Parts: sequence; structure tokens; C-alpha cells
Amino acid sequence: MGLDYKKLGLKIGFEIHQELDTHKLFCNCPATLREEEPPIKIRRRLRPAQSELGEVDRAALAEAIKGKGFNYHVYPDTICLVETDEEPPHPINEEALNIALEIALLLNAKPVDEAHVMRKVVIDGSNTCGFQRTILIATDGYIEIDGKKVRIPTVCLEEDAARKVREDVSFVDYRLDRLGIPLVEIATGPEFSDPHTPAKAALYIGQILRATGKVKRGIGTIRQDINISVSGGARQEIKGVQELALISKVIENEVQRQVALLEIRDELKRRGATTVEKKFIDVTNVFSHTKSRVIQKAIEAGGVVLAVKLSKFAGLVGKEVQPSRRFGAELADHAKTYGGVGGIFHTDELPAHGISIEELERLREVMGASPIDAVIFVADIKDKAEAALSAVVDRANQALIGVPEETRRALPDGTTEFMRPLPGAGRMYPETDIAPIPITEDRIKTIKSSLPELPESKKKRFIDEYRLSESLAERIVLSENVDLFEALIRKYRVEPALVASTLEETIVNLRREGVQTVNITPSALEEVFERISKGALAKEAIPDVLRLVASGISVSSAIKQLGLERISKAELIALISETVRSNLNLVKERGEAAIKPLMGIIMSKVRGKVNGKLVYELLERELRRASKVQTP
Repeated sequence: MGLDYKKLGLKIGFEIHQELDTHKLFCNCPATLREEEPPIKIRRRLRPAQSELGEVDRAALAEAIKGKGFNYHVYPDTICLVETDEEPPHPINEEALNIALEIALLLNAKPVDEAHVMRKVVIDGSNTCGFQRTILIATDGYIEIDGKKVRIPTVCLEEDAARKVREDVSFVDYRLDRLGIPLVEIATGPEFSDPHTPAKAALYIGQILRATGKVKRGIGTIRQDINISVSGGARQEIKGVQELALISKVIENEVQRQVALLEIRDELKRRGATTVEKKFIDVTNVFSHTKSRVIQKAIEAGGVVLAVKLSKFAGLVGKEVQPSRRFGAELADHAKTYGGVGGIFHTDELPAHGISIEELERLREVMGASPIDAVIFVADIKDKAEAALSAVVDRANQALIGVPEETRRALPDGTTEFMRPLPGAGRMYPETDIAPIPITEDRIKTIKSSLPELPESKKKRFIDEYRLSESLAERIVLSENVDLFEALIRKYRVEPALVASTLEETIVNLRREGVQTVNITPSALEEVFERISKGALAKEAIPDVLRLVASGISVSSAIKQLGLERISKAELIALISETVRSNLNLVKERGEAAIKPLMGIIMSKVRGKVNGKLVYELLERELRRASKVQTP
């Protein structure tokens, strides 16, 4: 869609949540994720409570309406009473606090004088105590992207939530191994007005985080939440964007969604639509002989088919709001969330799904629906069907106003789905179990004295000092192998480009082949480059050697198995002379151009045993000699 983002008044900000590579924030438990079945499970329920001002947070209330309980998975050897909320939090992890302060300084932010732990209400079960602990670390930071200053209003340190491992209509199962892992939360201002610059900013902040060498790496260790709005729309918080490549796509799709919802609002106003009443009608008899398996199974299980009329909504329920997602999907999200049903049916998509045109006409007749009305119906047990339709009506009435404020979940295809309403502004309050933490000048001075090199500075140094290409320098700067790269080239006399390409290209290619590259240890790489620096191994042999090393054998065993024992220069000269003598006709026909096929013949015999550059030089010399001999 050719949208004019400036005209739409697009505003975007985002938050980055990055796990720190240290133990948990308020206890000494390791930050280790587990996959085996836990020996202990604890079952609980959480309920919303009024604040000191007598208010109940709307997001917390929305979670409570779902009525779900929670099963917590516990590993006693790596999870303690703090995570199960049976013991107060321990003193803060000082290492995590220092890492957060280091990141804040790299983002040009001003650390606070005194850090206060706050409680943020969360009752979706992901925190056993019903709140998340978070600490404001610094304010008023900034970065520069494309010559423009991007504000970083806050940098916070907080604890990660428990991992959801399964969910059904009654319970959610959470694993407590992730609960309490320290996170740094970096929030930008609403600085962006196009879908592409936020991805650049997120990439740059990610580079700064990795430059510290103190953050976790891998899927799930860094997450982006994006805040988006357009003029006339409303702020949406898109949770859990894990891939940078998805940021622009998520933004584009959300803008499309808000524009479409505003178009639905305007069309409803033009039609004179009014508030939909929660008048549900049992239409089970309409489908007594239906061929719809979904409806058949629901009725056989003792369920009913309940329907509600959305006056003047015809054609709008089926309107596309995101790629492959229609407004009906928005209604269905609410039905699933608050009613626990599998989905909804609506007349904009019928006849289909085994529902005949006769059933559709009978349904319209029973509901008193005109051609401009839509009918939504649900097949399930009565209580669930009523709760689902109640949520559908609430969402339909919001369509009369425009775009409701929501927290939405990012999906792998770049679209989003409803999670819950946006939380209110007053859901944070002081943590009473932890005293304020002074941030002294001496602490800041110590951290400032050892700040890491920023990515752009390191990249320039790698290009100037090590003669790396710009693309290879950028890749190695962003890599978790950057420290290993510098250690290897300082320790051994090897070409920096060879080391960088081995770490960032050769090993990556092996991984794509399915090779278990996790078995290629830094010590194995040191041995490989030590042999290359001593002339005991040719660089051409690196992929084959590492492939065998990844299978679990030593470097020396891999070299022996491949038959890569180094040959002497004298042996190489003899081989080249013999090869040229055996191919004199080729030399006569092609002259100097014969060097390419002859290199192929020789390298097939010595690949990995000797440097290809040396072979080329000696072959070139032998060809010149042979040419002189043949000249009359």
C-alpha cells in the first residue's frame, strides 16, 4: 500500500529488552534455561487488587476476567524460594547493576543518584508475585541515526518473566527458570515517522549492547516492543518482536490496520450505526442438520449455537485490516481471549465451512438481520459462548469510536493479534522489601574508566589497522567472536581477513550444512591458526579440518585423517616440474593461460598441504622457464 506516513501522522517509539549475562537479579540462582520435565509443580491463581487510590488496572482486570490458573514448573537445584514468591528478594545483583549503568553511559544517559526498586502490576501469571520489579537507572540519553538525534528517555534494569510452555482453556504453564534473569530495558521517545528508521536504531542499540560483552546472545535473549500510532488512531504496544527484519514489516502492517479501522469507523458513521446490544439468541435449531463439523461436534458435546446481530456491519466484518487478517479476526481474538472458544463464524464469510446458503438464510431470518447487518455466532458450551459474544460486542462497539488502545502480540509473518488492553498509567508502586540503592560518583567513575569501544569506532579501526573490507569489518564487529578475532591475530602471524572470514563465513557455512559447529572450540581455532602461522597447515585446509573437528576429534587427528601433513618446498617444486613436463602440449597451445588448468591439477594433489599462493608463484616461474626452453 502506498501510504503517506507523514500525512498519516505516524509516530513510533520502541523498547528493547536485553538479558544480561549474569545470575538472577534478586537471588544467586543461575540464569539457566531447562527443557527436562520439572520434578515440582506449583498451582496458583492471581487476582487483581485495588491500588492505594482505589483503582484497579484495566490490563490486570482484563487478565482476571479470563479466569485462568497457573502451573509453575520448579527445578529445586536452580530455582529458589524467591522465584516461587515464598521468600523476599535478596539484595540486588551488583554485577547486573554495573552492566546496566555501563550500557546507560554508552547511550549518553545520565545515571540517577539513587535507584529505587518499583513494582509493576502483572497478573497474567508470568510473575508469581503478581508484579514485575523494575529499577530506573538513567534518563535523558540519546543516539544518532542518519545524522538525527534519537532520544533515550529511560534506561531501566528489571527482572525477566517466567517462560510460558503451554496453555489451555483453564491453565497456563510457566517455567520459572527465566523468571528473575536481569534485563536492561531501553526506551526511545516517539522519534520515528517511517517504518524503516526504527530498525536501524534497534540495530545500532543492539551493537552497543553486544560491545559490552556482558549480554546474552541467541533467540529470546533480546526482544523489541514497538509503540505505534497514527493521527485519529490510538497507541498500540506490539510485544515480542524478536527479529530486526520484522520491525519494518510489523510497523507497515499496523499502520494498515489502524487506517482500515478508521475507514470502518467512518463507514459505520455514514450508515448511521449505533451501539450494539448484548442480545444473544440461541440458533442451535438452525444448524440441527448442518454439515459443519465444528458445529456438529459442539452440539454433540452438549453445546449450543449462540448468535448476535451487528446492525449495519455487513461487509465490514470481512474487510481486510492486515495482510490475510480481516476485521472478523479482531473480533475472534477477543472471543478466544475472554470466552476461551476456538473461534467465531460471521455472515461475511458464509456460505462456507460446511454451512449452506439455506442455513445462512434461515439464520438471517431468525436474527431479523437485513442485508446490511452482520451476524456473529459461536458454537460451544453456553457459558463460554456467552462470554465470547459479550467480548465480540464490546469490540464491535469500540469500532464505532475507532481504534482502541491495545497491547498486541507480534506474529511470525509480521501481523499482530490482540493480547489485552493497554495498562493504565498508575500500575507502578514502590517495592517495600528493598532499600534504595545509592549510585555513587566513585561507582560511575570506575565504570567510565573501562567503557568498551563503540561499534563504529571499532569498525573503522578494523578497516584501517587490519585492512578488512567494510562488509567483513561490520560483520566481525557485530559478532560474538569479535574478542576471539582480536586475540587470534595478536597471538599468531596470520592474515586478519583470513581469521575474520573463518569465524564469520567458513563456520557459518558449515553450520548451514548441518555441521555441529558448537564443537569447534576457541582452543581448536587457536591450534589451527598456530599451525597456519608456522607454515604447518595451508589455509585452504581450514574448512575440511574444522568439519572433522566438529565431529569431536582433535585438530592433529583431523589433519592426519585428511592426509594433510605438510610437504617440503623441494617436493612441491618437483611435483610442479613433473606436472608441466607431462602437459607440454597444453603449455604450447595456451602459453601463460595454461596456468589455470595446471593449478587445478596440482592443487588436487596438494590442497591443504601447502599454501595456494606459493603453488601459483612456483608454477608461474616454471612456466616461464619451460617457455624459454621451447623458444628456438
